[in-house]
Amino acid sequence: MKEFELKYGCNPNQKPSKIFMANGDDLPIEILSGRPGYINFLDAFNSWQLVKELKEALGLPAVTSFKHVSPTSAAVGIPLSDTLKKACFVDDIPELDASPLACAYARARGTDRMCSFGDWVALSDVCDVTTAKLIKREVSDGVIAPGYEPEALEILKSKRKGNYNIVKIDENYVPDPIERKQVYGITFEQGRNNFEINEALLSDIVTDNKNLPDSAKRDLIISLITLKYTQSNSVCYAVDGQAIGVGAGQQSRIHCTRLAGTKADTWFLRQHEKVINLPFRDDIGRPDRDNVIDGYINKNEEDVCADGNWQKYFTSQPAPLTEEDIKTYLATKTDVALGSDAFFPFSDNIERAYRSGVKYIAEPGGSIRDDAVIDCCNKYGMVMAFTKMRLFHH
Repeated sequence: MKEFELKYGCNPNQKPSKIFMANGDDLPIEILSGRPGYINFLDAFNSWQLVKELKEALGLPAVTSFKHVSPTSAAVGIPLSDTLKKACFVDDIPELDASPLACAYARARGTDRMCSFGDWVALSDVCDVTTAKLIKREVSDGVIAPGYEPEALEILKSKRKGNYNIVKIDENYVPDPIERKQVYGITFEQGRNNFEINEALLSDIVTDNKNLPDSAKRDLIISLITLKYTQSNSVCYAVDGQAIGVGAGQQSRIHCTRLAGTKADTWFLRQHEKVINLPFRDDIGRPDRDNVIDGYINKNEEDVCADGNWQKYFTSQPAPLTEEDIKTYLATKTDVALGSDAFFPFSDNIERAYRSGVKYIAEPGGSIRDDAVIDCCNKYGMVMAFTKMRLFHH
């Protein structure tokens, strides 16, 4: 296939629209179902790069959930605890542990379920049946993978009345080292960001505490590779083999850190006993449960525990999650890793990160206030590595 005509571009008025190879080669993809759009393909090709690099860096199956050209999360195939299975709505899948790819999907899709609503999924490995079953029951726009088991493909083809977008990519495809794009009719050209993220990037530890265990190295690598494909400015919290909070596209780095930290806190609190045991009515679907859980944790627009409200969602009135509940629970969460796509200009980022259990940090360094940032890390016994590599993505 030399080119693929799209329904329209970013918006319905942007026509004509297509994807093609500028050198005239065949596209490195097969469309097995559906008709992906312009933004779908932006998500597909960015997300595929992320999981491909995670697999290469860590040797584990990797999955990411993408929305609007940034990851909501990314994860590798590590088994989930029973509590995390409940929080991710996958405790009803007895065969889950037998599929590392499905475990990675459960983590990535379960991290920030509100932001993953209507996502694009990228799988580093051939899609198996268990992973396909999990994808089928979520609200999603499409999936990209290097292949699909026959039964898994049939499961996915039955999604959205046969119109679910399924893309197979040639895992051996290597893009041109020079990339180009146009803005306002003007062509931009640059070398692709082929910078390899691995353990060697974490060797320059600048804090007093230099104890960086293998688990923290893994989580920092996940954080940094996630940031490589996140709209800048961006900050990513990670723990236990997955990104748990991504703050993307903010002009101020402290806003990134706050946004990502709030997402990380919400991910932790989804595993709180009160949240796990919320008495939902049987007719409340998964997306609505996500919204209610978010409201229950973050006290958003509606008090879901109030008289007149709780009856819409629950079989009995739940006790609220109090500020003391939240403070006590989050105080038990430690060993979180934090990556930043550029240097931290002020120590306020470290103060905010500490509130969400951050113990390990990787950032480029190079700020005139590096000393103040390092001092703040030392105050809390954190470990910080300077990577000396910015990871902006636009």
